[in-house]
Amino acid sequence: MASRKSTDGDERRDERQDDTDRVLQRMILPRDTDPLDVRPLYVDEPEGTHSHVAGRRDVVVPASARVSFASYFNAFPACYWKRWTRVQHVTLRCDVRGAGRVEVYRSKLNGDIAHLTGESVHAGNDWRTLEFRVDLAPFEDGGWIWFDVFTENEPLEVADAVWLADEPLPPQRVAVGITTFNRLDDCVKSLIALGEDPVVLDVISKVFVADQGSRKIREHERFAQAQEALGGRLEVIEQANLGGAGGFTRSLYEAVDHTQSGFVDQILLMDDDIALEPDSILRSNAFARAAKKPVIVGSQMLNLQARSRLHTNGEIVDLGSFVWRRAPGAVWDHDFATHSLRATRALHRRIDSTYNGWWMCLFPREVVERNGLPLPLFIKCDDAEYSLRALAKGIPTVTLPGSAVWHEPWTDKSDTKDWTVYFHLRNRLVMAALHAPGDMRKTLLAQGARTTARRLLSMEYSTVALEMKAVEDFMAGPERLFDMLATALPEVQRIRREYTDAQFQPSAGDYPSPTFDMARAEQLLRPPASKAKIALRAGKAVLHNLRPPAESATERPQVNVPAHGARWFLLGNLDSATVSNADGSGVAFRRRDPKLFRELAMRSAQNYRRLAAEWPSLVEQYRAALPELTSVEAWRKYFES
Repeated sequence: MASRKSTDGDERRDERQDDTDRVLQRMILPRDTDPLDVRPLYVDEPEGTHSHVAGRRDVVVPASARVSFASYFNAFPACYWKRWTRVQHVTLRCDVRGAGRVEVYRSKLNGDIAHLTGESVHAGNDWRTLEFRVDLAPFEDGGWIWFDVFTENEPLEVADAVWLADEPLPPQRVAVGITTFNRLDDCVKSLIALGEDPVVLDVISKVFVADQGSRKIREHERFAQAQEALGGRLEVIEQANLGGAGGFTRSLYEAVDHTQSGFVDQILLMDDDIALEPDSILRSNAFARAAKKPVIVGSQMLNLQARSRLHTNGEIVDLGSFVWRRAPGAVWDHDFATHSLRATRALHRRIDSTYNGWWMCLFPREVVERNGLPLPLFIKCDDAEYSLRALAKGIPTVTLPGSAVWHEPWTDKSDTKDWTVYFHLRNRLVMAALHAPGDMRKTLLAQGARTTARRLLSMEYSTVALEMKAVEDFMAGPERLFDMLATALPEVQRIRREYTDAQFQPSAGDYPSPTFDMARAEQLLRPPASKAKIALRAGKAVLHNLRPPAESATERPQVNVPAHGARWFLLGNLDSATVSNADGSGVAFRRRDPKLFRELAMRSAQNYRRLAAEWPSLVEQYRAALPELTSVEAWRKYFES
């Protein structure tokens, strides 16, 4: 522990320019433009206490208060730095003036809290610098470090707090890659945010935007402002809609094929529809620079609609089912406004992920050069497959707490029922063929039979048709992936237009009123509670779907069903229903069709039998084609054509 007098403001910062390569994480505070509900992510204040935020890196704690910086963005995730980096000690350095006390704490794997050290600050107008050095040795499996501020009769101001390594990290600069499709406002806002802080901008050497929309970002009224904010770093590449896979690959390709190491050492991908915390770029950059060996550094996802909520702190691909899910021990939809970091024991364990979504994800240049480029999958599974491929080469993916963006939650998307279901299934089959450790045929048959039955009983005929096309296109072999990159989406949309269950009106009020009374509808919504009752309900539903529907049901829905209630055990025993989509923006009129039911059931059975028979050969084909499909040369040829 050390302390010394310091000078004011800019002079203090100028004196420390030599320390910039030691900074692992800076204290940050909400911006003036941020909604109030982000505050618990930055500072943990008891009810009735409100600190004054004087700037992004300056806060005044009022008199007679205790304020903790054990918050999502300001606690230091020590266990991740211990496990994955060369850093063995960290030093908390902060400038203070006023009166009070600064105390440093740590947590353990189980969430228990231990006091480490602290120092009193006596009243005065001069700034003092406090330093507290902490050994990372006991943080292998879990734990954070943070500081609290205590005051009595005087306020205490804290500024420019940083967590420092003992030795400078090797300097590495970042190329940022953004894919956008007609989200001009969001994309331009993110570009401007990149240039807000000169420290953030200093590590960015290039910003690539793959513009795939019909409305061009160059035409946005604030595009010139974004260009100016980025100081000549921005390069917009206009291309056809190749999905997230084609857009993100364009940034990776441009970075490794058209720049030199030293100018671009890392490539950071991020979505266009996010709200950005710019310091996340600095944290990802520092973590990769400090890593013992090359790692992919993923940022976490916060809920754009409920800003204090964390989507999850780690995800994996289940290699038994090839479905992604939260990692063992990970939390889900955690609200820091109601459950602080200190009060949530589950958040103190280190979580090991196998992949990270590309809402924000950083790749060292050498990782891309070793691992190749993404597969031409349009959307879905490109991020998961890339990390699985890297892991097989000894390159892990680390999902880093305290580095995050705000993004729309998946709960408000219908991507298990809308057009994206095609890409979900086709690309999951590709990923399984490439990375399954054993024979997947029994699993795929069971999944296919179960999913098809549920969808048919739910009158989701368009979804089954898309899944059958997905299976058929997968069985057509890997050589078609590039050919379908730009054409698969229009074909999928054409197929959906043929089915009434994929045609939406704004509200159920746009259809005739339902014929069933509310009491009967409520009774049907109750799920069967035992295996015997599930089997009985399923048997009745199958027989029901083989009979002709009531004529009146084709003109008037029998019930109105909200999105969360659209389950097979309800819809399978109806002749028609209106069903809302997940975000409540539209309603479809689903009508039972015995002819379609039989045709799609037969097609599904034939396709899955064929898939099982051809699976070993398909595995060989896809694995043999992988090096070519992910090569710079193949993508160069595609982009140039």
